[in-house]
Amino acid sequence: MPFLRSMLMLFAALLPGALAAEEAAEGTPVKRIALSFDDTPRFEGALYSDDERSIRLIAALHGGGVKQAAFFINPGKLAEKPGGKARIAAYVAAGHVIANHTFSHPQLRDTDTQIYINNIRAAADWLDGRKGNRPWFRFPFLDEGGKDKVKRDAIRGTLDEMGLRNGYVTVDASDWFYDAEFGRAVRAGKTVNMDALKALFVESHVGAAAAYDRIARETLGRSPAHVMLLHESDLTVLALPDLIAALQVAGWEIITADEAYADPIANEMPDVPYSQGTIIEMIAWERGMPAPRWYERNDTRVAGELFRERVLVDAEEPKE
Repeated sequence: MPFLRSMLMLFAALLPGALAAEEAAEGTPVKRIALSFDDTPRFEGALYSDDERSIRLIAALHGGGVKQAAFFINPGKLAEKPGGKARIAAYVAAGHVIANHTFSHPQLRDTDTQIYINNIRAAADWLDGRKGNRPWFRFPFLDEGGKDKVKRDAIRGTLDEMGLRNGYVTVDASDWFYDAEFGRAVRAGKTVNMDALKALFVESHVGAAAAYDRIARETLGRSPAHVMLLHESDLTVLALPDLIAALQVAGWEIITADEAYADPIANEMPDVPYSQGTIIEMIAWERGMPAPRWYERNDTRVAGELFRERVLVDAEEPKE
């Protein structure tokens, strides 16, 4: 596999070591967060080829001192992206881990329960025995059944039977939305201020981490080991070095996915009227916190307005 060999050579050539962590002020609570990437292998984006995106992603994680991120895999995409297998192997060779995100990314609320279970099992069969595989399952769209508690409980029971744990997230800033808006703008021939776009992306994700940590402290009485949701997409990879640095400046220690999923919050199974979103949102709802229990920029109307105001460049000539 020439691509995998080139990735290993690149990784070996990078300087060892991580960014030195800035000492926290005395009495400052510890804030820990792991990074995770969904929908691997992902479709082509507006900036990079698949191979270049993976090279940049591995380099950004290494350069930022991120020892281990988690990649949630859809093996069904490999039929259209045969090179994705080498890219997944390159992530593992760089020290990262892989886990189940279903075979073909169905949404639970729109899928028959048994068909959904079969989809989980198909992905588990592909992952079985592979290096870096972890016993975690992440629901596509973070949809755990919506209002259908019978369906939710059937999937929870299946995961328990299969020895899989919920690969939940605690921090979400809808990185997929900014990437999609960027792609649409490029296809429409609009001028994009890339510096402003990266700044908005980073600001939103650091803001989401702070918002969900505040909600966690109010409901759990502590800051859990967080897991941030990202995607293996072009804009995320472009902004990743800045995001890692900004998280560290904001006092976050970036930990491994293994460390994050060892947090006691992993044992929570919230019972709420509508099961979708971050586990922090659902715990807060279950424990009586009134809305909003989420980060405001996950409302795409809010995020879309920020994107239009700050990122799109008005191409019209100024009027006299």
